[in-house]
Amino acid sequence: MCMASIAYNAGASLDFLNKRTTIKPFLVNLSCVAGNYSSVSFATAQRWNSIQWPIRGVGVRSLSKSHSLPRVFKCFSVSLEQSGAINKGDKDGIFEERVIVLVIGGGGREHALCYALQRSPSCDAVFCAPGNAGIAAQGNATCIPDLDIFDSSAVISFCRTWGVGLVVVGPEAPLVAGLVNDLVNAGIPTFGPSSEAAVLEGSKDFMKKLCDKYGIPTAKYQTFTDPHAAKQYIQEQGAPIVIKADGLAAGKGVVVAMTLEEAYEAVDSMLVKGVFGSAGCRVIVEEFLEGEEASFFALVDGENAIPLESAQDHKRVGDGDTGPNTGGMGAYSPAPVLTEELKSLVMSSIIIPTVKGMSAEGCKFIGVLYAGLMIEKKSGLPKLIEYNVRFGDPECQVLMVRLESDLAQVLLAACRGELSGVSLSWSPGSAMVVVLASQGYPGTYEKGTVIRNLEEAELIAPSVKIFHAGTTIDSDGNFLAVGGRVLGVTAMGKDIEEARERAYQVVECINWPEGFYRRDIGWRSLPHKQLTTRI
Repeated sequence: MCMASIAYNAGASLDFLNKRTTIKPFLVNLSCVAGNYSSVSFATAQRWNSIQWPIRGVGVRSLSKSHSLPRVFKCFSVSLEQSGAINKGDKDGIFEERVIVLVIGGGGREHALCYALQRSPSCDAVFCAPGNAGIAAQGNATCIPDLDIFDSSAVISFCRTWGVGLVVVGPEAPLVAGLVNDLVNAGIPTFGPSSEAAVLEGSKDFMKKLCDKYGIPTAKYQTFTDPHAAKQYIQEQGAPIVIKADGLAAGKGVVVAMTLEEAYEAVDSMLVKGVFGSAGCRVIVEEFLEGEEASFFALVDGENAIPLESAQDHKRVGDGDTGPNTGGMGAYSPAPVLTEELKSLVMSSIIIPTVKGMSAEGCKFIGVLYAGLMIEKKSGLPKLIEYNVRFGDPECQVLMVRLESDLAQVLLAACRGELSGVSLSWSPGSAMVVVLASQGYPGTYEKGTVIRNLEEAELIAPSVKIFHAGTTIDSDGNFLAVGGRVLGVTAMGKDIEEARERAYQVVECINWPEGFYRRDIGWRSLPHKQLTTRI
């Protein structure tokens, strides 16, 4: 079903409906409209017959045009009478060029994607499944919490019902499970790799073997399933050394062991105690690289790749890059360590060989290649640490606030194999995100603590956006923390210093005693702190 939409302004939507002669259904997103939905009447709309809207647990309901809108809906479709020829001459091209997007996921990365897609000129409406409280409250998408993203038939049915023309899959788990395979087979354009291609992230052993075969620079390694053999190899190599779970471990399956004892303990926790389940039944023991870490993102259409802007994140939980690794405690863009020369080298020596190699292996990659890099201290050259097959979190937040191109059209071009003619536009200056996490993260933490002053804090400084990653709303309208990483305070500025100042101004205004954050995000990029550290 093909749909167009009018967003956010109910009165303007009615005027628009009265003037159009199209027979295409309209999808009207009122998730950001303030006030009483039931006070918006459709009695003055003349060219439509009925409206439909989804009700949780009930399905789709209809009512006639003489009724007012119910309070329970978020989005609805309007079925129009045929009252003449379809108007193909509209200046805005709304009927022929528009797209409705479904974002899969519910974290900070998905909030940032919804935010960018909502700003895309060609994007009519954005759904997010399951979404989160912040996405819904800020009106960046219509959240569909009851849609099971691991049930491909349910996702396909939803897309067909609501005229979804592009699906963007955020997290790695549904990618590895094969959601993209099923959607593409159903004829639904989907941005993300197939399950066969997603193994680049799903198995670090696969990624390392691909590097060996196609000459992609990476750290020396060995793979083990036997803890005794792993420990013997570790003893031979010495510390520091890196131990990684082979499979998906939510960003926590990497231990940088500075002593042999720490390395042995990491091996036992994965191979003997099974702390990561099947993801840790095989481990990679890897050479420790000294230098500066950076994140490099490229959009890939199966044969072609174009780079995104550079970004750099902070994985360790504590100030000064101390403590255990996390999913990311903050990030900034651009990353000064990635010079134009290095970007070109990364594309030629790492990204392009990977794209060509995956194609040669019979599993073309379509989606985002997220290369975790180490810029080696001794050589100054980049080596691949690991691949993720989706936008990084929290790097996605700083990239999406800086992106000025129409994200929906760029991602559609990737789905169609048409990236070779695409160029991206970015805002000047810098962006930074500071992550607020629950006390105890990345270990155990309390859920259900109240976060106050969010709306007021976001107004403290200009060019600030608070992305939600792990929140819900209680019956009194309070935001509650229900995740490890909960908020991503993202700010833009003319340079990294201004972006940093704005982000921390906002962070300090948020009232959440049970939360914590790093106070040194971006320290590597600040002129007076250009130091090389061990990562």
